[in-house]
Amino acid sequence: MKTKILDINGKEKGSIDLPKAFSEKVRKDIIAKVLETEKVKQPYAPSPIAGQYAARGKLQHTRKVWKTTQGKGISRVPRKIMSRRGSQFNWVGAEIPGARGGRKAHPPKIISMINTKRINKKELLVAIKSALSATTNEKFVAEKYERLKDKKITGLPFIVESKITSLKTKELISSLKNILGKELFDVAIKKKSVRSGIGKLRGRRYKSNAGVLLVVGEKEKLKTNAIEVKGAKGLNVTDLANGGAGRLVVYTEEAIKNLGERLKWISNQS
Repeated sequence: MKTKILDINGKEKGSIDLPKAFSEKVRKDIIAKVLETEKVKQPYAPSPIAGQYAARGKLQHTRKVWKTTQGKGISRVPRKIMSRRGSQFNWVGAEIPGARGGRKAHPPKIISMINTKRINKKELLVAIKSALSATTNEKFVAEKYERLKDKKITGLPFIVESKITSLKTKELISSLKNILGKELFDVAIKKKSVRSGIGKLRGRRYKSNAGVLLVVGEKEKLKTNAIEVKGAKGLNVTDLANGGAGRLVVYTEEAIKNLGERLKWISNQS
């Protein structure tokens, strides 16, 4: 499968042979399976032994023993001593869930938060190929972005000369506008906004769109906050298809060559 290479001004510069993976059948079911196995949640829970020694031992309810609650008219719960006068104690309930400052009755369990799902190597390979193939398909790209529905998308996939990695941020944005066109450029740049509702007080103050993904070669580097940049060597299914197949992606010429070599190596290992 041949496709054109664009220069930084969006004009055709030449052509390149795409790896076979870019024309594979898109398996959305396997992509979803891989995304499920790669989900990560930070486990949180109290220490298994937290609060066990907040009180000074469990009290007895028998006669003629030290620190007995017999005849005091109080319940038999673990208590800690606030003060005492001789054998008379001023104590309060502690340690148990029903007492002030006690441990939680049913705290979160770490074991329930650990993702133990796994994926086969061959399924992972199919998922990567499917995710790459979806980036060249107008139908999948239009379905993924709400603002692109019912709009005609042309020019996929976008392969640009490696010179784009040497541009400054202002020049990079201008170049992407020429390469993608006005309609695609509207969803390409990352935009951050303040979340409405109570979520902004719970560590989710900002929300942002995915924007375009620029895939660069192994020896290419680009630092910018305007778009997401990923190296061809570390490119995975989550980068290409998180939230659904068909992400808007721009590849450099060098990245296409690196991806072809990487996929060929993975296929030989499977």
